[in-house]
Amino acid sequence: MKHILLLCLTVLSGFASAVAGKVPLASHDIVPKNGGDLLVSSQMVENILDYQKYGDLFTYLQAHYFRAIFLGILIGVFIVFLLHYLIVGAKSFSHSGKKVLVYSIFKRVIHWTAALAFVVIIPTGLIMVFGKELGGGTFVLYARELHAIFTVVFIVSIFPMLLFWFVDMLPTWYDIKWVFMAGGYLSKKVTEVPAGKFNAGQKMWFWVATLGGMVMIMTGAAMYFQSFDFGIASSLGLTQIDLLRAAAIVHNIFAFAVLALFITHLYMSLFAIKGSLDSMVSGYKSEDELKYMHSVFYKKLKKEGKI
Repeated sequence: MKHILLLCLTVLSGFASAVAGKVPLASHDIVPKNGGDLLVSSQMVENILDYQKYGDLFTYLQAHYFRAIFLGILIGVFIVFLLHYLIVGAKSFSHSGKKVLVYSIFKRVIHWTAALAFVVIIPTGLIMVFGKELGGGTFVLYARELHAIFTVVFIVSIFPMLLFWFVDMLPTWYDIKWVFMAGGYLSKKVTEVPAGKFNAGQKMWFWVATLGGMVMIMTGAAMYFQSFDFGIASSLGLTQIDLLRAAAIVHNIFAFAVLALFITHLYMSLFAIKGSLDSMVSGYKSEDELKYMHSVFYKKLKKEGKI
């Protein structure tokens, strides 16, 4: 995986170098103020000035693509779901019948801990992305610190989530059918949708949020602490500044997926199914909703005599 990642970054860097060319950031006569710091040593200053491995790639992506892609995701996903709500609307199920306990109280606490973390991490991340347009300064610095604090909150929840839901979130054959049916969300008609306790969309969000979240935690930590030496850079054949550039590129790419799927998850939880948010508050889902939106799980419960 390490070699594949480095190969991808090297190919992209070559492309950016050819397109963007060399853009000097400062004059070569700069003298480091503190030679003991990894990021202001003479070797680091020279590396910054000459770009070396990922300088062109990082500068090119940062200047031309990162903010545009984030803005495109925000606007594009919002428009898609607004149109869905106006044209198709929310699905409605009877909540008067039997209800089934799906989520225990501890699992709900873990879910809401992660949800709280994302509700802060994503907006503060966007504030940093668009810091220039927002005027920079103290506001963006506060966002950066909140981003770091709630990353710790997310770390607290990520391992219990993996422990509790790892098996339920593994892909299955009927997830393919769910994807082709778009989970039944493109039709006003209520039909049985092949899904277990969690549908394919929830599974995609889970793996991006957990495994992708781990990658973002590591790359985010590298960018936050900046000047450190655990032998990571040298083991990858990189200098410290190159490691930070690579971390920023990877962090942003994963952030695209996290942002898109978080908005999707939010829409599905709040608007796509009437009363669906209640299940993550009370832990119960109605039998009617399970029968149609989680038909495989429903049939399993029926077979086991739990319904």
